[in-house]
Amino acid sequence: MSGPSYSLQDLANKVNGKLIGDPKVVISSIATIQNASSGCISFLANSKYKKFLKDSSASAIIASPELSEALQGSGIIVDDPYVAYAIISSLFAKHINPYADQTSSNFIHETAEVDDSAVIGTNVYIGPECKIGKNSVIHANSSLAMNVEIGKNTIIHFNSILGSDGFGYAPQKDGYIKIEQLGKLIIGDNVEIGAGCTIDRGAIENTEIHNGVKLDNQVHIAHNVILGEHSAIAASCAIAGSTTVGKNLQMGGLSGILGHLNIADNVSIGAHTLITKSIDKPGNYVGIMPAQEQKDWAKSSVFIKQRKSK
Repeated sequence: MSGPSYSLQDLANKVNGKLIGDPKVVISSIATIQNASSGCISFLANSKYKKFLKDSSASAIIASPELSEALQGSGIIVDDPYVAYAIISSLFAKHINPYADQTSSNFIHETAEVDDSAVIGTNVYIGPECKIGKNSVIHANSSLAMNVEIGKNTIIHFNSILGSDGFGYAPQKDGYIKIEQLGKLIIGDNVEIGAGCTIDRGAIENTEIHNGVKLDNQVHIAHNVILGEHSAIAASCAIAGSTTVGKNLQMGGLSGILGHLNIADNVSIGAHTLITKSIDKPGNYVGIMPAQEQKDWAKSSVFIKQRKSK
């Protein structure tokens, strides 16, 4: 099913922006600067991404006045490119009301593809443009919200939510503009996802859970995370958006990884550990502090800071 398309002039009018280049350029999708192709519009909201402009195949770029000099082709100039991207994202959302045809508690959208060998539990929702591969099992009360692809021999346990909207909003002075989540969630073969997990689909590009990954109960994977093969994550862990994790990650319970990081292959993270920086070599990373009375913790924290400064 082909999606909507707009002229660059249409989009400039929508965001009250200044148009540069050919107003008749046809835009049919949104993409990042690095991965855009002809027909895509992208946005430049951070100067660190200027380096990708010269090799980008985007048909147009949304940029601020400060960054507009770096543009080499067509574009739209606005004060806040991120807000403009949020507004334009709403134009490319295909399924505004995916429940319009729902008539029962067990629902499979007409655009979904479920292999004959797959097993679907009770009260399961399978939304638009989802695919479920051979011998996979979706247990009761789970939902595949939208744009979810599941490979072969994969198990989704009870009450898990796959392909939900990521936490994407463009801030303004008077609130937030929702960014429509246009990417997919792609889950590989031989994956097992525990009960009560939530994995978001991508904002522009895809969230990816690679072959052989095992998730315990109540794990959250945010939008655009890439989780490498044969990783294993214990209960109540979270990985924030746009982080790329290599193969064989082991993650202890109640630990977390912040967003926009890169984690090497063969990394082990201890329980209750928070990863705040990228990890570029294998190893066992632990940052656990035993509980203390508040006054004792205050003394310990001073000691830790002094040790780090040496």
